[in-house]
Amino acid sequence: MSKFEKLQPWIGLACRLTLGGVLFAAGYLKVGKAEISQMAVRSYELLPIPVANFLGLTLPFFEVVIGLLLIVGAATRVVAVLGGFTMFIFIIAIAQAWARGLNIDCGCFGGGGAVDPGQTRYLQEILRDAGLVAMALFLTRYPATKFSIDRAPRQSNAGETE
Repeated sequence: MSKFEKLQPWIGLACRLTLGGVLFAAGYLKVGKAEISQMAVRSYELLPIPVANFLGLTLPFFEVVIGLLLIVGAATRVVAVLGGFTMFIFIIAIAQAWARGLNIDCGCFGGGGAVDPGQTRYLQEILRDAGLVAMALFLTRYPATKFSIDRAPRQSNAGETE
């Protein structure tokens, strides 16, 4: 067994817990704050207001569910793809806001909306999300990680562990 093969489940655990923790925290901090979450999505000026408002209402719950599934390691490959895709979309949204000269807070962990020009942190947000996309790609390629429900021994009908 190569050194990578020994480390891969542990690297995957770190990726799973980091990506899952970020998604869970981001969603949790927005649940119950519908007006703020909707305003944060609207501030990107990308979507029609009704669509942005709907996304502002539903995105926090999506983030919480994906985050929890990653943390426990359930359906790791599928939720890593969903989490990575979500982060990729956030990168596009942040980059277009930056390119268009909008002065907004990303709203990633609550908050959002207009800020003073010196308060934007687009590069840091893009780099953070790019790192999270890389973790999602790792988990998509190597979904078997330590302490994951996916890896729990399955019981056969005879009660034996497979």
